[in-house]
Amino acid sequence: MSTIAYFFWIGENPYGAIGFPARLDPMQLTRFTDYSLRALVYLGAHPERLCTISEIADAYRISENHLMKVVHRLSTAGYIETVRGKGGGMRLSRAPKLINVGAVVRDMEERFDIVECFNEEYQDCPLLPACTLKSVLAQASRNFLSTLDRHTLQDVLGSGVRGMFAFAKGARIPIKSVA
Repeated sequence: MSTIAYFFWIGENPYGAIGFPARLDPMQLTRFTDYSLRALVYLGAHPERLCTISEIADAYRISENHLMKVVHRLSTAGYIETVRGKGGGMRLSRAPKLINVGAVVRDMEERFDIVECFNEEYQDCPLLPACTLKSVLAQASRNFLSTLDRHTLQDVLGSGVRGMFAFAKGARIPIKSVA
């Protein structure tokens, strides 16, 4: 599976002083969506039991409070089911092969405003009336989501991810640096 990265300008003046991009940053999903995908991966790697928020938060070294909000949205969207009370927890509500990654991202992301002109409420770009860059970036965004649409949670799980969770309960998952 190949990795696709789209690059967009971030900052007030995307062209810098001499007409070249001042800074390029990769298009990123929100932390909320990242944590949502991580939670689904964790649950998919443990189909035989209920998992808890504290267990997932500890495994990924993320905030339990933030993860509670993520779990609530995943539950509301129908990706997971929760069981309350002693011995409670959560699990996937359907098989990993039936959970589409693109759908999850769309359900978890509030906006896909990769540049200012995508936001209907705030469009202050002087290029907007005649700019064709917006259509190019819109196509890139569609391609990004189209790539995600071709994959399910089952594809993401593969066989290697389950092995990552073969630690004793409470053990932390090693974090690899991308840099």
